[in-house]
Amino acid sequence: MTSIREEMWKFKGILFNFAISDLKIRYRNSILGVFWSLIEPLLMLGVLFVVFSTMFKFEIPNFPIYLLLGIVCYNFFKNGTTFALNSLTNRSALMTQIYFPRSIPAMSAGITASIMLILEIVVLAIFIVIFQFAPPITILLLPLVLGLLFVLVIGISLPLSVLNVKYKDTEFLWQVIVSAGFFLTPIFYQFDMMPAQVQNVLQFSPMVQIVTMAHHVVLYGTLPTINSILFAVGSISVITVIGYLIFRKYQAKVVEEMW
Repeated sequence: MTSIREEMWKFKGILFNFAISDLKIRYRNSILGVFWSLIEPLLMLGVLFVVFSTMFKFEIPNFPIYLLLGIVCYNFFKNGTTFALNSLTNRSALMTQIYFPRSIPAMSAGITASIMLILEIVVLAIFIVIFQFAPPITILLLPLVLGLLFVLVIGISLPLSVLNVKYKDTEFLWQVIVSAGFFLTPIFYQFDMMPAQVQNVLQFSPMVQIVTMAHHVVLYGTLPTINSILFAVGSISVITVIGYLIFRKYQAKVVEEMW
């Protein structure tokens, strides 16, 4: 992964240029523009809160904050990976004119999602104030949890960007996976509410571990368990290494596949 870091630093100008450009294009001709990054999680929060606190009678302490934190984490994962899907195909013409590493578009998708994440964190902070919740000192560990999430996003984004050039079904398949993953991640329920057999399988999901760790450090004032850390770091490491190998295999033929 050293070469990826070197490419990011050497081409940092193009990297951030792409990220800002993607953000502008996303909200082009929109009246509210980037403020949709603030509105979207609030709309999701409203719907899910009504459904699960009123209809299903979920009793989770500080449920609005619990729910919004899970939404913010999953939105970052969803945005970063889905933006990366067409990050190369959207720049097919540019790749024939100037040189830049094929990893840069996928990386810029992660940066774009990170900017949106910061805006959503502001909304979360406002909610914490509104509900007069006194966060524990462990909330200072949240950036480390989100750092793990960023690594996961990049580890998945790199292979998605090249696979979607060669196999157009990649985009549709990933949309299904992301949609299903939302319900299999403890965003609006607690992990221990799941049947034991399901927990034994889902504990290997990095998103399950990351969202659970975020809930613990922000709401409960407890440190992640050793098992949670090992499962999260281990699964993210495996996904990132495999993703990078897939990316290396297909990146050389990206331009050929586009034309």
